[in-house]
Amino acid sequence: MGLVPGWGGAARLVRIVGSGAALRLLSGALKVDPERALRLGLSEETLLSPGESGSLEEARAWLSQYTEGPASVIRAAKQVVTAGRELPLEDALRTEKDIFGTVWGGPANLQALVRRPKHK
Repeated sequence: MGLVPGWGGAARLVRIVGSGAALRLLSGALKVDPERALRLGLSEETLLSPGESGSLEEARAWLSQYTEGPASVIRAAKQVVTAGRELPLEDALRTEKDIFGTVWGGPANLQALVRRPKHK
């Protein structure tokens, strides 16, 4: 298409797969099959369902492990990971402390303590 990625796509790709693989992927406009995506770190696993409806259900089940929790806690986890990746360490630590304070003692935390009073 005569283009390069925009909006940070190339910078993110380099961080995920390294500069050599990113250059090969971008300069060749390569299609990436599931096995190669796994090897490069572009995906976590390959779903095995052959049919479209089975694939959708399998994808929903896989995704649920990351989304079936209190929205406030999922949002907080995303914020601390983003801060850890994008901010200088001191700022990321301060951000993590501040966000921790928004969920500590909150409804999700209290419910979790009732369900599992001790960690193993």
